[in-house]
Amino acid sequence: MSLRTADYDYHLPDDLIARYPTKRRDESRMMLLERERGLVTHLPFRAFFELLRPEELVVFNNTEVVPARIRFPDRNAELLLFEQLDQFTWRCLVRPGKSFGLRRRFSIHGHRGETVQIEQEGIRVIRFDSPIDLDELGEIPLPPYLNRRPEAMDRERYQTVFATQKGAIAAPTAGLHFTPELMSRIPHEFITLHVGVGTFRPVKAADITQHQMHHEAFAVSRAAAARIEAAREVLAVGTTTVRTLETLMQRFGKIQPGNGVADIFIYPPFQFKRVQSLLTNFHLPQSTLLMLVAAFAGREFILEAYREAVRERYRFFSYGDCMLIR
Repeated sequence: MSLRTADYDYHLPDDLIARYPTKRRDESRMMLLERERGLVTHLPFRAFFELLRPEELVVFNNTEVVPARIRFPDRNAELLLFEQLDQFTWRCLVRPGKSFGLRRRFSIHGHRGETVQIEQEGIRVIRFDSPIDLDELGEIPLPPYLNRRPEAMDRERYQTVFATQKGAIAAPTAGLHFTPELMSRIPHEFITLHVGVGTFRPVKAADITQHQMHHEAFAVSRAAAARIEAAREVLAVGTTTVRTLETLMQRFGKIQPGNGVADIFIYPPFQFKRVQSLLTNFHLPQSTLLMLVAAFAGREFILEAYREAVRERYRFFSYGDCMLIR
């Protein structure tokens, strides 16, 4: 067990970052990790269905990414609106910070705004003079490591085929590999967790126990809770699904329906109580997501698997390949 952030690092050549998706959603590669046997197998993602066990329920996060980034047309500045406080007021990430000092006023796309509060980690509370229509003004907030502006295809491809609940500023990327055809063949259920601003936050503390985990809103329906609670085995698609289910188990000892907030930080030696298998993409070095996966599979096993993924030239991060951990 290691609590040092530096012990969750690995070397990644820049050209292995997947800056565009595959032509088809299900054309990705999949690394199968068998924890008990310590085995790694390389497969196409299309083998996912054949690997399912009869007793497994696959659980997805059906959050929908909103076009939350607004760029200024006349200068190199932008807003990322990630939490609406009332009809006119939003919590935002801003760039550059010096342009959005306290009480600073500005105009953007015919709206006037004012910074009314500056919170921790540079978050601004901005009040506008009229409601903001993100569908009209915003663009899909692609992760910064893609190092490009969104294109027309990103509106579809940086979104799962089962996204129905608006509220995320990042996609639950393990779900991007699934097609409607595959969904129709597997027993599945949905929860909702709106991926929030914390997904972009690096771990700055040298000791991971000193990192303050972000909060994300979730919802689980009564029917979904009953089915997930009754399942013999759960295969979680994505770390957001894991966070939701394990938050409920930690608080209530069961999968209970309702709305809540996930603030759980999962790192070794966390004991998982509901999730038996995990499908997940490859995550950034020293990130909370990599720490969660290390808790699930073992830090040494995961880091060796990542090194093998680099050698085998897997595609990394949101638009990249995936691993199935058994």
